[in-house]
Amino acid sequence: MLIRVGDERTANIDLALAGLLSSVAGALNAVGFLIAGSFTANMTGNISAFADTLADGAVLVSLSFAGLVVAFICGAGMAALAIQTGERKKIRSIYALAITAQAVILLLLSVAFVMAPFALHETFLVVILSFVMGLQNAVTTMISRARVRTTHVSGMATDIGIELAALVGGAASRRDALPKLSLHSLTLACFAMGGVCGAVLFGFVGYWLFAIAAAILVLIAAPEALRAHRP
Repeated sequence: MLIRVGDERTANIDLALAGLLSSVAGALNAVGFLIAGSFTANMTGNISAFADTLADGAVLVSLSFAGLVVAFICGAGMAALAIQTGERKKIRSIYALAITAQAVILLLLSVAFVMAPFALHETFLVVILSFVMGLQNAVTTMISRARVRTTHVSGMATDIGIELAALVGGAASRRDALPKLSLHSLTLACFAMGGVCGAVLFGFVGYWLFAIAAAILVLIAAPEALRAHRP
């Protein structure tokens, strides 16, 4: 799931990756909204909020939304640089290591807010979550050659509409659309269900939710990293 790249990947591998990581993304996105009223995976919404608040003269608020976009871009950029370096050095586990890095960040975030919930500002939390979302989306985009995007909900919804329209075409059109429709529909559904589960769990465990998300990511990435080093 985190070893094969591009055309080496099967449809089932992409489905597994999309389902698992979009669920985590949905949970983190929902919790970011519950805590700070910001969607850490929704860059379209953040750009719109930046424009609206800037037009209203709320410069500092608008800059906070811009900061989330910058954090997302930085996360994606750092992940891309790490992956490019790993691929040049023939490190087969580089994608699994990138997801492990995401898990470590979430674990540290969880510990920081559990230990000192009033010492850290909510803005810090959503900036880190936006960074993490950018990192994860870059990993899934690069390993699948842009077939899997675990945080890009508006794009997936658009693709679902296009693929539904393709189903009324000829047999060749349907054959091409069905796998894409399955992938994007699963990603969208898992993102939504992850959001529901994340919001409910946060009510019970609070900031430990980030540690739970980190554990899930380690369970996904660690076996893949070990498999990558087998002969």
